[in-house]
Amino acid sequence: MEMVKEWYGRRMRKWEHHLATRSTNRVVRPFDWGVEWAEKWPCAYDRGDEEVEDYLRNLNNLAIRDSDQFFGYETPKDFRVEEGILKFTSPVDTPYPENNTVHAHVYPAEQKRGRPKRAVVVLPHWNASLNQHMALCEGIAKFGITALRLSLPYHDHRMPAELERADYAMSSNVARSIDATRQAVVDLRGCYDWLQQQGYERLGMVGTSIGSCYAFLASAHDERIAVNVFNHCSTYVADVVWTGLSTKHIRQGIEQDITLDRLREAWACISPVHYMDRFAAQKKKSLFIYATYDTTFPLHLSKDTISHVKKHKIDAKIVEMPCGHYTIGEAPFKFIDGYHIVSFLRRWL
Repeated sequence: MEMVKEWYGRRMRKWEHHLATRSTNRVVRPFDWGVEWAEKWPCAYDRGDEEVEDYLRNLNNLAIRDSDQFFGYETPKDFRVEEGILKFTSPVDTPYPENNTVHAHVYPAEQKRGRPKRAVVVLPHWNASLNQHMALCEGIAKFGITALRLSLPYHDHRMPAELERADYAMSSNVARSIDATRQAVVDLRGCYDWLQQQGYERLGMVGTSIGSCYAFLASAHDERIAVNVFNHCSTYVADVVWTGLSTKHIRQGIEQDITLDRLREAWACISPVHYMDRFAAQKKKSLFIYATYDTTFPLHLSKDTISHVKKHKIDAKIVEMPCGHYTIGEAPFKFIDGYHIVSFLRRWL
């Protein structure tokens, strides 16, 4: 039995590596604190002659302390649906006009009379193409739950012309990565404002990979999100970037300028582990899915997340998939994963 397990593990890791290395357009970009991206954060202050790293560390501490303000926003006033796509101006302004308009494809479901209207927002993985996660949304809608597929900051509709990949969403630029995360969180919350305006009462979400991180941060700060699916999970953003196969090119650009411990502090305010107490204090139903052979969200980080979930007594179902980060999107695992997601939403939403 142990020999079979070892053989299966080798096969999975080889498959993961093959899928992860198909992309040949990853760019190693130089390290940058990107402090100018922090100027519009609610926690920003005049740093004077304070060292940049100290300043960003202090901003992280302030953002965590006053996280309601950091992830706060004003409800957008220009919601519109054009050709099946919900659009509105992002509450977070960036130098890129394309990125400042939120796009969310709407998959309306037939609502049963006498039952509360139900909807979920689906957050794709990092560098997801426009057609990815659409099949999941269609499947969710077939079971009477409207689905919105949110385009993440700097992805598909929102990608600046100079990019081939969503490099500005997570990169070697420290503060820009925080800003993109903050934008994703408030854009997601804006989607729920629109759904409530349409009469939806029961609200949930599904986040995958980096979308799972964004979803956790949003749910920890928004009581409206009653049902959560975290498809891959980790405690610290820095550890994923430092150890994950998908982000080797980011590490190559930063490891000469910063250590993992310092990066963990620099990205503390966007790491789910710091908001477990907030999340646990709310009445939510959650599904945490992780993969045994994950090369992007390494297993020990997912296990660490689950230990925090249990420690904080979060009401959660835990599913371990016998595959990896990339292979979860391949047959037969994508069907098993989809079954867990949709059945959980049907039961609790």
